[in-house]
Amino acid sequence: MELPLSQVRKGEEVHFKNPPAAFFDAIGGEEGMKELMYDFYDKIYESAIAHYFPQDEAEFDEVKFKNSKFFIQICGGPKVYENEAKGMNLNEYMIRVHDNFSITESSRIEWLGTMREALADKAQHVDIELIKAFWDYLEHFSKLTVNTFADGSTYYAAYTQAKEDG
Repeated sequence: MELPLSQVRKGEEVHFKNPPAAFFDAIGGEEGMKELMYDFYDKIYESAIAHYFPQDEAEFDEVKFKNSKFFIQICGGPKVYENEAKGMNLNEYMIRVHDNFSITESSRIEWLGTMREALADKAQHVDIELIKAFWDYLEHFSKLTVNTFADGSTYYAAYTQAKEDG
């Protein structure tokens, strides 16, 4: 599955749009999205970036549950993440959640590589154009979580979200 990956450039303004609701439907709705995300996070737990996540199994299960709800809603499913976002735009809220971590470009690439594996496992039945649209969101949005650079400096990227996504 050919899914492009571009590098974060410090100072770059990131443009993105939310994934289409058609991806949510094609992956199998809430249950399909949960399967994808739980598979993804199980892979994360065995990856080089596992240290970013709770090592306690119950706490990690809570991360999987909450992040599944985020992706269900951001992909056009039911509004199941509203309480966690505390009234904020979902994308803005998720960016702020990541501010507490020193996230590097190499961590972002590992995260995306793990998601690529999960998509290969769980989205084989989904039209490639819908997968690419979902990937485009992940690839661009994930740049906004990178805040620590090789030279030791930090930077929080500016972004614009496509208007049709709210």
